Amino acid sequence: MRIFRKEKTITHFSANMKPVHTIELGETVIIETHDCYGGQITDESVLRPDIDLSVMNLATGPFYVNELKAGDVLAIEILDIELEQSGVMVMSDGLGVLGDLVDKSTTKIIPVKDGQILFGDGLVFPATPMIGVIGVAPSEGSVHCAVPGDHGGNMDTKDIGIGSKIYFPVFQDGGLFALGDLHASMGDGEMDGTGVEIGGKIKLKVTKKEDSQLIAPVVETKDAFMFISSAETLEAAIRRGARIVVDHLQRELSLEFGEAYRLLSMLCDLKISQIVNQLVTVRVAVPKELFR
Repeated sequence: MRIFRKEKTITHFSANMKPVHTIELGETVIIETHDCYGGQITDESVLRPDIDLSVMNLATGPFYVNELKAGDVLAIEILDIELEQSGVMVMSDGLGVLGDLVDKSTTKIIPVKDGQILFGDGLVFPATPMIGVIGVAPSEGSVHCAVPGDHGGNMDTKDIGIGSKIYFPVFQDGGLFALGDLHASMGDGEMDGTGVEIGGKIKLKVTKKEDSQLIAPVVETKDAFMFISSAETLEAAIRRGARIVVDHLQRELSLEFGEAYRLLSMLCDLKISQIVNQLVTVRVAVPKELFR
């Protein structure tokens, strides 16, 4: 099994970016990633105002997938995530939903050992590893890795973890996917602007989903398909996510709009992924029973 180190990274997902690695459809690989700060925070004396935010959310890659063409659907299955031995959480004026109440910047280094997060003061929690940034080359232009969109990017969706599968619309030949920004744990919303930011290694398998079409990423978990939507406002993200799901239900189940809309409200769950990035991200969870 091939292992790809974190030396080659991107700061932007771009329509014309050049691949640094090539992998095959069906191949399983291990990819090493930085934490979201690119390793700039080495101890608790280093504060968020001290670091270079232009290189936030470095993503390892991009990877060209042989035989993958524009218009296909790329499937990435997360088989395992190995975390480093410590993560970091920063606090800074203006960061997060209560950032106006933060009177000084602080940094907290948090040990992560044997699958446990040692928060301090006797508080110990199980690690729930997830990938914050994962995406493909967009249809046009360039998007910073800190920003989400239809190409993926900084979706900060906690369901993108061990055992899940992520589907992406492919806009450029080869897909050109990249990933990074691991978290040892992160709650829905990422409300103070940070999870337990950490580096690590991701074991994944890359395939192609046949006879499928997408306009935005979908995350498959054990029980549901999570349709991802990002927009400038929460209301806009919700509306777009709802429309994507209704259109999908109409197409896959041969339903009229009204019946698909009823199913959306009756069986599907709206979940907030993050509300602290340049664009906010929500997901609409559609139970798998609908497609059986």
